[in-house]
Amino acid sequence: MWTEAGLPAELQQVLPRLHRSSAPKPEPGIVHLGLGAFFRAFGAIYIEDAVNASGGDWGIVGVSLRSPDTRDRLAPQDWAYTSVELAPDGEKLRQVEIVREVLVAQEDPQAVLDRMADPAIRIVSLTVTEKGYCHDPATGRLNPNHPDIVHDLENPLPVSAPGFLVRALQRRRAAGQFPFTVLTCDNLPGNGMLVRGIVLDFARRLDPALADWIKAEARFPSTMVDRITPATKPEDIDRLAETTGVLDEAPVLHEPFRQWVVEDDFVRGYGKDARPDLASSGVEMVEDVTPYEHMKLRMLNGTHSSLAYLGYMAGHETIAETVADPVFAIFVNRLWREEIIPSVAPPAGIDLGDYAKALFDRYANPAIRHRTWQIAMDGSQKLPQRILGTIADDLRSARPCPGLILAVAAWMRYVGGVDEKGQAIEVRDPLADRLRALSDGGETPEAKVAALLSVREIFDAELAEHLVGPLTRAYRALLALGTRKALETLA
Repeated sequence: MWTEAGLPAELQQVLPRLHRSSAPKPEPGIVHLGLGAFFRAFGAIYIEDAVNASGGDWGIVGVSLRSPDTRDRLAPQDWAYTSVELAPDGEKLRQVEIVREVLVAQEDPQAVLDRMADPAIRIVSLTVTEKGYCHDPATGRLNPNHPDIVHDLENPLPVSAPGFLVRALQRRRAAGQFPFTVLTCDNLPGNGMLVRGIVLDFARRLDPALADWIKAEARFPSTMVDRITPATKPEDIDRLAETTGVLDEAPVLHEPFRQWVVEDDFVRGYGKDARPDLASSGVEMVEDVTPYEHMKLRMLNGTHSSLAYLGYMAGHETIAETVADPVFAIFVNRLWREEIIPSVAPPAGIDLGDYAKALFDRYANPAIRHRTWQIAMDGSQKLPQRILGTIADDLRSARPCPGLILAVAAWMRYVGGVDEKGQAIEVRDPLADRLRALSDGGETPEAKVAALLSVREIFDAELAEHLVGPLTRAYRALLALGTRKALETLA
């Protein structure tokens, strides 16, 4: 199925295709929007483990909102795929069979709504990335002017994740059924409450009575998910085929570490059948996810994005390569110790210093080729949660945060579309064209910084006012010294 750098066609024809085992499989109980590698590398495995331990019809119907690629790779394998755990001492393989079907929303939105409206579906989970919620990252509110939201408010067959959630809940209410639990697994602060607000705002624009029903009956538990999952490349598929003698066109690669913390708040009408026995698979079921979210968003995601922009500009391809550079190793440990940990209230029983050490070891795992360019995608959606919130807390506490400010300055250089060697950068971001135009329109560093700080979807006015001077100085340092030397001046 793949074309670039894949196995020769004659070898593809000789190798048997991965196929599902003959063991009985659970019927669907979950629809998952955004069936990419990340969810298949963590959530699907946890759910399969829970079913294996405690039973229940919790098979997963995956939905690709845009591209048919995942469906087309999995369908010939009867939806089975290989999980490849990448440890420093070698790989560990496992066949995952919890996915029962994959639908493509762009091809047949009615089929997706029919599945979501089925009363057997008790959970709709999501990994659609930050931009998939069609909201304003700076405020967390639905963006009613987003083209997909404009379409979905006017058409019963939606294209956006919020549109599918509300239209499916609308059908459930009309049929006198219980709603489903909306289980978001994306890296957003207070992700359950945030998605609830987006859904209620959308529903209120359609029908206030529908919004009232969703508010009273539906549930939106918050979650924290953690497993580094690099993108699968054609050469990974080749290597796996050569190792196993079986062709799997949809494997997922991931680190050994995994963590899923879930607020235990599911639709009450289903009783004990409201969710799988997630605790049996190692999921931490808690009353309040907030401390775990803040810890992970700021300490992992915040440093991941910082290393991605600064590392990319310095010429490093992966996170492991970046932290192998002593200048970056010193930088990220200083970032944790002086700028991030003081702003984080730890979950009970967790030592944040130990957590930082464990994160560094995970970043340094040479078997994980997590590209800085991949992590740098969609920065306009990520910065408010991952970095700007920490900066705001540091400023309120009169705590210096030059490292985080340098990371934001590196993002500003990155979205300008040219690296330190003068090479073009392929910037993937929903605001890419606008950000590039703002950067190009500024003739001086001061003008470029001021223009980018004016983007209210990213920077609120009060924070932007405080950042003008520090960001301009940091931007100038990157231009004058280059990234590595600018980092050395922080030490």
